Amino acid sequence: MMWVVQYDERLEEWLETIPADIKAKVLRIVDMLIMFGPHHVREPYVKHVEGQRKLFEIRAKGKDGIARVFYCTISGQRIVLLHGFMKKTVETPKREIDIAIKRMQEVTHG
Repeated sequence: MMWVVQYDERLEEWLETIPADIKAKVLRIVDMLIMFGPHHVREPYVKHVEGQRKLFEIRAKGKDGIARVFYCTISGQRIVLLHGFMKKTVETPKREIDIAIKRMQEVTHG
């Protein structure tokens, strides 16, 4: 059974604003997650967010920058894309992780 992907509507809006090459890479990695499942897609495409048990990030790099898209998995083989941002520093800003955690809690706890 293939995985199903759900998008937070705020993430969908953000995807429309990023460079086309980076958006294409994000969507290609999403396709990999659907086809192979999140347990079989690893770095350099995705990475577990350190210190967060259920939060992961899609890692996409293009000529105009680096994007990260946070996601979690929920029952029923569903992947929920929570929040994305264009990376400007080596470290992922805590505020970006906090937004993803808040959205993950909305999804998992209503």
